[in-house]
Amino acid sequence: MKNLFGLSLAGIEELVTAMGEPKFRAGQIYSWLYAKRTPEIVAMTNLSAPLRAALVEQNDLRWIEVADRQFSEDGTIKSLYRLDDGAAIESVYIPETRRQTICISTQAGCPLKCAFCLTGISGYKRNLKPWEILSQVADGMDQAKKASPRDERPWNVVVMGMGEPLLNYENTMSALRILMDPKGFAITPKKLTLSTVGILPALEKLKLEPVRPNLAISLHAPTSKLRGELMPIEHKYALKDVIEAADSYPSPRGGRVTYEYVLLKDVNDRDEHAHALARLLRGRNGKVNLIPLNAAEPIPFDTPRQAQVARFEGILLDAGVPVSVRKPRGQDVLAACGQLRMKKMSPAC
Repeated sequence: MKNLFGLSLAGIEELVTAMGEPKFRAGQIYSWLYAKRTPEIVAMTNLSAPLRAALVEQNDLRWIEVADRQFSEDGTIKSLYRLDDGAAIESVYIPETRRQTICISTQAGCPLKCAFCLTGISGYKRNLKPWEILSQVADGMDQAKKASPRDERPWNVVVMGMGEPLLNYENTMSALRILMDPKGFAITPKKLTLSTVGILPALEKLKLEPVRPNLAISLHAPTSKLRGELMPIEHKYALKDVIEAADSYPSPRGGRVTYEYVLLKDVNDRDEHAHALARLLRGRNGKVNLIPLNAAEPIPFDTPRQAQVARFEGILLDAGVPVSVRKPRGQDVLAACGQLRMKKMSPAC
């Protein structure tokens, strides 16, 4: 049966009109699914009893199955989900002083094979469907609400989990449109960030979307040569072209593109790399997010020294390039950036 969760408003309108119902019923169902995030059709009390019965008979309403949760000492929660075909994905809930953040996945695994990322090393299975992407946000919000019913901190969503979202463009954008819809999840565009290595044809399409998320570019090297050694995608979409595409990205409310840079000890964290990165980004409408490597087996790199991280940051600041250093969260449960991966689960998991 068709799962109602994940359908767009237009998709729900098509469904209800085929059932002989007036189109306005679609807006009611849409609100129950995404604004109220009700888990049961029978709870949609402004629908007639016969309509609810017909919806139950002909459709599903479900989120993806939670297989496991791991709780970090810093409050971060990593959730493992089992998909219908046996694949597994992970997402992360990150509580912060002024906000709550959910980091979601768009693919089961990742095909890009970046050398420093556990997700890529662990392999790739398939793209996620819109309802599988949205379920991660719905479940994270639901768990947070159950734990703290009166918590009114705003929500951020970062599309920085497993996978390359622009390789799953249509499904990812179907989900993001519902997330950013004021009548859906109501995540404002400036509170939603999509991270990409720079899949150029899809990035050009993203620029034309009427409502767009913030953009983060996975950079990780200041030169094409070094980036190619770390990220095979460089040989298809070159650093120069990715930067040029990011320059013209219309960020929400005049925001800036974020350039993500994972620091690898003695690989891309030296002074010469910092100076090269400053030359590359100086004068651009962007900011750098430095991410000291979150080491894990079998990633073949080491975490940089704190003193060198500070030195790298200082070189960028002295050059007038806005920069911040990302604080690692959830490392004790492998929930930090670059540590998410598919897990093999037994049927009893």
